[in-house]
Amino acid sequence: PCSMTPEALLEALRASEEPKGYYLHADVGHCLETAESLLDNKARYGYLCCPCRLPCENETKDADIVCPCEYRDADVAEYGACYCTLFVSAEHRDDPDFYPEVDERRPPEKTV
Repeated sequence: PCSMTPEALLEALRASEEPKGYYLHADVGHCLETAESLLDNKARYGYLCCPCRLPCENETKDADIVCPCEYRDADVAEYGACYCTLFVSAEHRDDPDFYPEVDERRPPEKTV
């Protein structure tokens, strides 16, 4: 089992991603739930795959959805948030009610 806490995971993500211009959502409860799901996936699959997507259960095939996923940058640029709304742009970093509908970018063949 992973000994990292959801809070520690969020702090690590904050420290690594804020300098790149990606901020954790202002809804702390949402972020904690997402972090818990990421850690559950780490325990289940061995890697931090996005809890909002169906993994193949193969880290190589799922490399595109390891958090932060490869779709995050384009999602944040277009919608102001990533698919699971863990990360948001600077413009929305202080808005706990910002939950845009973000279209799935992951190709369907990636989930097979």
